[in-house]
Amino acid sequence: MTTIIPLSTLLQSFFIDRLMKQRQASPHTIASYRDTFRLLLEFAYQRLRKPPSKLAFDDLTEPFVGAFLDHIQSDRLNSTRTRNLRLTAIRSFFHYAAFQEPSRSAHIQRVLAIPTKRQDRPLIDFLTHPEIEALLTAPDKTTWTGRRDQALLVLAIQTGLRLSELIGIRRRDIVLSSGAHVRCYGKGRKERCTPLTKQTVAIMKIWLEELAGANNDVVFPNARGTQLSSDGVQYLLAKHVTTARETCPSLKDKRVSPHVLRHTAAMELLQAGVDHSVIALWLGHESPETTMIYLHADLAYKEKIMDKTKPLNVKAGRYRPDDKLLQFLSGL
Repeated sequence: MTTIIPLSTLLQSFFIDRLMKQRQASPHTIASYRDTFRLLLEFAYQRLRKPPSKLAFDDLTEPFVGAFLDHIQSDRLNSTRTRNLRLTAIRSFFHYAAFQEPSRSAHIQRVLAIPTKRQDRPLIDFLTHPEIEALLTAPDKTTWTGRRDQALLVLAIQTGLRLSELIGIRRRDIVLSSGAHVRCYGKGRKERCTPLTKQTVAIMKIWLEELAGANNDVVFPNARGTQLSSDGVQYLLAKHVTTARETCPSLKDKRVSPHVLRHTAAMELLQAGVDHSVIALWLGHESPETTMIYLHADLAYKEKIMDKTKPLNVKAGRYRPDDKLLQFLSGL
């Protein structure tokens, strides 16, 4: 007789053996998967009236998981992207369960067959040159926090580091001598080095001299001297964006997040003529295809392509409007 592994045991071994020991998943991945299963177990208790420790693997059927995903969007009002992220965590668990419980193969395959939901892909937001200047001049350089914030914003916009990478930088990760660069570990524990411009080097030198400390200290600490949190960076960014809006009206209609600064770095490289495959390496993308979103967002890049096209039997050149009077008459 085949012994059925309890769901509680299977789920614990998934996190400890598969995610932590075998895959060495990042803390962000583990936290995301943890939240998914906490929501799933709470949903199961509401629907099935079974506490998590009493829930059986067979209770997680394809219709039940589908109902949970619908609950994510309809009741919790989460986005399609969040719904798909929850499904990714559930699929990962069921892939693991397929090796541990081969007798449940048909059940597992039905859950794995649940498709991701298609979602709208709006154009990315990024900052223009006047907006960058307004944001970088917003921090009050007469204060310690203002000088820290300016250094953080300059580094973020020039390097395009992810928020988790930015707040985790230590003094030993920054080289400001010949071949200046910053080293970080990105998604998938991939290490990469990003060059620093002369302007960024100058600002970081001033900041690190003021900060002092040991090589293992964080570069951007909070007021208590410990690592800034993600919420802390979002708070300080929102504060400086509010200040920058007073001198740059175009920022009033933009929602500026830490990831928008990453997009801004990519757009700066693209507009400078850097190939999208190099931008993918710069940002630490898994595939150059991910970088295509910046090609879609850059109207100036599209206009350059349009300038290179030549219609049949027409002299090459950009469209120029008619005389204002003729334009008026044509519009009648």
